[in-house]
Amino acid sequence: MAETPINRQILLVSRPQGEASLSNFKLVETPLAPLRDGEVRVRNHYLSLDPYMRGRMDDAKSYAAPQPLDEVMIGGTVGVVSESRNPAFAVGDSVVGMFGWQEYGTSDGRGLNKVDTSRVPLSAYLGAVGMPGVTGWYGLNRIIEPKAGETIVVSAASGAVGSVVGQLAKAAGCRVVGIAGGADKCRHVVETLGFDACVDYKAGKLYEDLKAATPDGVDGYFENVGGETLNVVLARMNAFGRVAVCGMISGYDGKPSPLNAPRLILTQRLKLQGFIVSEHPEVWPQALKELGERVASKKLHFRESIAEGLDNAPEAFLGLLRGKNFGKQLVKLV
Repeated sequence: MAETPINRQILLVSRPQGEASLSNFKLVETPLAPLRDGEVRVRNHYLSLDPYMRGRMDDAKSYAAPQPLDEVMIGGTVGVVSESRNPAFAVGDSVVGMFGWQEYGTSDGRGLNKVDTSRVPLSAYLGAVGMPGVTGWYGLNRIIEPKAGETIVVSAASGAVGSVVGQLAKAAGCRVVGIAGGADKCRHVVETLGFDACVDYKAGKLYEDLKAATPDGVDGYFENVGGETLNVVLARMNAFGRVAVCGMISGYDGKPSPLNAPRLILTQRLKLQGFIVSEHPEVWPQALKELGERVASKKLHFRESIAEGLDNAPEAFLGLLRGKNFGKQLVKLV
């Protein structure tokens, strides 16, 4: 008899007390059950690591239910169908889904989408042509609504979301200023992604440097960070500026994220709107089509940080929360 294939999985086994740690996760090996009629099995090739996962680890009120303990950690995946008893999927199909932190996923086909890898790399469907890309597209086009000649600022500008926002804003005719951590990331933001300027928050002169880079003030701001970065950018906002609040990563891992500038929201008549991209399914087809075409034609650049092997997912995730990644953080599973 053939050996039963083993699925390696990472579970969330405890909730963080303060900062997340490796002890919150556990690697287990589980035999794969035979497929039933209508099911499809996928060998996951890449796992996406994203800041929202830190919020799911806590048992606190949020826009989504907490990640259950002793279950596979949530996460987006791309992979290839290895076995199918579902007529909609054939062995060899490339698919994107939400199988989480594990090497194999089994599904009845719901929530699983086939993707074309002839012109777009498989991994890009977890980044520029996936949830991060659509997040950037939505926040920029539906909340900031950029107009040619305006100044747009993007925090975490070298990351999976911020890099897309800035490139789309440049294509819309805006002056685009990034905020990133370190000279290497800032160089990449300007030289590869095409931003007009990038401010290094680690240099310790965030307000002064941002003021120099935005002589005409700021009309639109895409927020990924929160904390002091948000306070500084709000102080540069022009009247009727728009702020798309996508993330507050500075306050995710057990740290408070103060907002000191509510008066500016009034005096500058700012629009400040948070959003969750999964709540806007109506924009996904248009956004993914545009993003896919831009990646295929080399008009949208992206960078990836890739950790090798499922075992290294927890450490890579903790690194993401501390800004150690450069571009989209993935785990290569094959």
